[in-house]
Amino acid sequence: MAGESGLSYNAIAFLLILGLFAGMLLMLTIGQRWGQRSLGQETDVVRSRLTGVETAIFGLMGLMIAFTFSGAAARYELRRELIVEEANAIGTAYLRLDLLPATSQPALREKFRQYTEVRIAVYRLLPDIEASNARAAVGMTLQNEIWTGALAGLKEAPPQATIVMVPALNQMIDVTTARAIAARTHTPILIFAILLILGLVCSLLAGYVLAYTKTRNVRLHIFAFAVVVTLTIYVIFDLDYPRFGLIQLDFADKALIDLLAGMK
Repeated sequence: MAGESGLSYNAIAFLLILGLFAGMLLMLTIGQRWGQRSLGQETDVVRSRLTGVETAIFGLMGLMIAFTFSGAAARYELRRELIVEEANAIGTAYLRLDLLPATSQPALREKFRQYTEVRIAVYRLLPDIEASNARAAVGMTLQNEIWTGALAGLKEAPPQATIVMVPALNQMIDVTTARAIAARTHTPILIFAILLILGLVCSLLAGYVLAYTKTRNVRLHIFAFAVVVTLTIYVIFDLDYPRFGLIQLDFADKALIDLLAGMK
């Protein structure tokens, strides 16, 4: 069940779509009426110069969309890779428990199972951030207990065990920080704001250009332009916040789920 943060995200996403779509339709209409008033007052030379300015602004809009989408997609891929990296790190550390004395292994194996369950829950509970943070705190406690228990067991193990066990535990712990930072890294709000402003400006210019088009399908073009741009910006926004909206990373959690199933 989604928490307050999930409701907040859904509300923001809905307002983003509705507000941008309505704003673009309004700007398209204003631009069209503005253009109709200018019909017959512009020479071909003036019109060609205006076209150059419009082309530059539309080109900037396309560049901003490409830039923000590329950044969001790269962060999405990084988050997916970090899930796999954490599953591999936990799995490696778990296997190396075999190097510890037999008396130390059962308790540590149970803590590893609990730790893996917690790490799955930390991100599965999103967008309920409070519940997710609570599970993350439990995970930190289990990390400390595993570290303390492993060091105690290594005192009775051969020196070679320390060489391979400690780096594995370090990697398992370090990747949690990398995942936490990656989950909090998004496109700066200022860039999103500029993208929204560009969408409205381009709508105004598109409406102005459509005023010169004498066809019954102008309204269809206006509607299509607003829908396509609005959906594109929403997809970028949603891609930058996986586990909150329609785009999810749950499929990647299977690496940790399969690892947990294999822990005996």
